[in-house]
Amino acid sequence: MLANYLIGLREGLEAALVVTILIAYVVKIDRRDVVKKLWLGVGLAVILALGIGAVLTFATEGLTHEAQEAIGGILSVIATAFVTWMVFWMLRTARSLKGHLQDHVDRHLIGAAWGLVLVAFLAVGREGIETALFIWTAVQATGQTTLPILGAVLGILTAVVLGWLIYRGMLRINLSKFFLWTGASLIVIAAGVLSYGVHDLQEAGILPGADAYAFDVSGAIPPGSWYGTLLRGTVNFMPQTSWLQLVVWVLYVSTAMTAFVRLSRPARPSVAPAPQPAAAAK
Repeated sequence: MLANYLIGLREGLEAALVVTILIAYVVKIDRRDVVKKLWLGVGLAVILALGIGAVLTFATEGLTHEAQEAIGGILSVIATAFVTWMVFWMLRTARSLKGHLQDHVDRHLIGAAWGLVLVAFLAVGREGIETALFIWTAVQATGQTTLPILGAVLGILTAVVLGWLIYRGMLRINLSKFFLWTGASLIVIAAGVLSYGVHDLQEAGILPGADAYAFDVSGAIPPGSWYGTLLRGTVNFMPQTSWLQLVVWVLYVSTAMTAFVRLSRPARPSVAPAPQPAAAAK
């Protein structure tokens, strides 16, 4: 539940910030007439995310166990790729996000400004698709439906409230630090999703080594215990982990976290070379 709350909060706050920037900008330039078009784009993005979640849920019913595991594994890999891209995209564009969105608005304000529906749809739809994929993979990994969805909904509701407070000027958040810490946390969570995806692909017979365990601590951490459920629900920890799962987890975390730390460091200002003293006159 905690991992899904973090996903909902992070993705929801990104979407809320996008909507806040778009609405604040069109109000500032006295184009309140296009606000409804922005909300239409947001509504269509929400419908798309819910539709993807419904398709993933109902389309897999009635399939064989191997087919379900294969689909779950592939979607886990896709969800990891989406989240990784999102973390690094926000790290790179957070400072220029406002100008980037305003530029898009300016280009679509011609005439009836129906292009703003597409701007809002694409900006919010990306977050919705990522959230739908991640929640679905969490449901498959934990075997629970209520807690992952509840955690994500609470995270999204928290993000909506924060977005409204920011829009009204009642709250200021250090967004750089927020995206920095949540980005690092999401890398660890995504590593667990990727590892579980490998497990699904092994169960489907697509990848080898399903019975070659790197460790088995199911005696100390029973999967049905509250702490076993907590670990699985937050970081997708499995008491029985194969060597391939462990190798993939370590490679992903070490590579992604190293790149994340390097890119998050502030650029050092370049120091101009000291002027050379003029040669003494002979």
